[in-house]
Amino acid sequence: MKPIVAIVGRPNVGKSTLVNRIAQTRDAIVHESRGVTRDRSYHEADWNGRTFALVDTGGIEPLKSDDVFSDAIRDQALAACNEAHVILFVVDGSVGVTEEDETVARMLKRADIPIFLLVNKLDNPDREEERLWEFYSLGIGEPRAVSALHGHGTGDLLDEIVALLPNEQTDQEQETASDILSIAIIGRPNAGKSSLFNKIIGSERSIVSDIAGTTRDAIDTIVERGNTTYKLVDTAGIRKKSTVYENIEYYSMVRGLRSIDRADVALLVVDATTGVTEQDQKVANLAIERGCALVVLLNKWDLLHDDRARDEVMETVERRLTLAPWASILRVSALTGRSIEKIWALIDDAAAARASRTTTAKLNQFLLNLREFGHTIVDGKRRLKMHYATQVAINPPTFAFFVNHTDLVSDSYRRYVENRLRESFPLAGTPIRLHFRKKHDSNKRDS
Repeated sequence: MKPIVAIVGRPNVGKSTLVNRIAQTRDAIVHESRGVTRDRSYHEADWNGRTFALVDTGGIEPLKSDDVFSDAIRDQALAACNEAHVILFVVDGSVGVTEEDETVARMLKRADIPIFLLVNKLDNPDREEERLWEFYSLGIGEPRAVSALHGHGTGDLLDEIVALLPNEQTDQEQETASDILSIAIIGRPNAGKSSLFNKIIGSERSIVSDIAGTTRDAIDTIVERGNTTYKLVDTAGIRKKSTVYENIEYYSMVRGLRSIDRADVALLVVDATTGVTEQDQKVANLAIERGCALVVLLNKWDLLHDDRARDEVMETVERRLTLAPWASILRVSALTGRSIEKIWALIDDAAAARASRTTTAKLNQFLLNLREFGHTIVDGKRRLKMHYATQVAINPPTFAFFVNHTDLVSDSYRRYVENRLRESFPLAGTPIRLHFRKKHDSNKRDS
């Protein structure tokens, strides 16, 4: 695993801006509102060939804060400090030392690792010395001026940080990115994604509450089981565009979509007390369009107390998820732990199907059976003929069928061929792509 650098401080001192500056990305959400970052989120950074994980944490507020999330945010920040090799304590040089800064400083004094006190928002290097002296009162060591916005002071800081980090594992010991199975946990807000995420990995990794929209950043956790390494991403709930009122939630939705883009398997978490909604259907379609394998988790199943309620939920599954009848469905409960362990097997099966490859010989035997026992399309004197087939890609499996008349291939015939493919080959859990191409004349070279 990479060395970890944690960034902590009170709200709105520029922690996320500093993350984006060091990581050279815009992954961390930056907004003028307090408390935008709630969970701790991980970002990869590189300086002079040394890579490390940068952990962005929520703003730590006083114990008597009115923010309902303050205790959980504080716990998340402490968890980040406990796993870090270096801590960056960020304060706001434009306002001076605050009571909140002193609260954070008292917490950090217990840490037995290097701590850098960074006085941010000092955008004028000529006047930084006169603003630094008061921060010595925090007792964290020598304050140093930085500007996360403009990058002033970050180069020297990074030189010192990487000099303190432990050596990384050798290339042979490291898992390459291609060996890591990426899992995105998706769904509507408040469907129980974060609770399920924590149950799956066995620790309080994400903040859990009953207020929709708690998770605003996509956050990653690496889990090793046997010989497989998984990266789980708990994403912000994806809402309808018309209900995304705040810029913060808009950015969270974008971040969630990016996590789907990078995922191998999507776990669609559905609130079983309401069943599959139109929005669940749209979220599932986003994952399918991006080529993710799909597992549907009916969460809160323990709250359904009679067969009628259960039947009504399953009716919504059949009606709303007609776009993915191939997806595995599992009834789970993040609260009781029901069927949580079974999720891993479904992930493995869906990922294996998504990466599966079918030989051309088997596909052409499939075509032979289709011609003999299936049906075709006739338009006047024209008859659709499928000459041969081959698989052209994996993740997801993509098949090319060479035919005489591509315009005769209707949507219903596509569905027919897909259904027959799924009956013939182990493709459960993954979307597949079908391309129908016109067969070139034998005297012309195939393109």
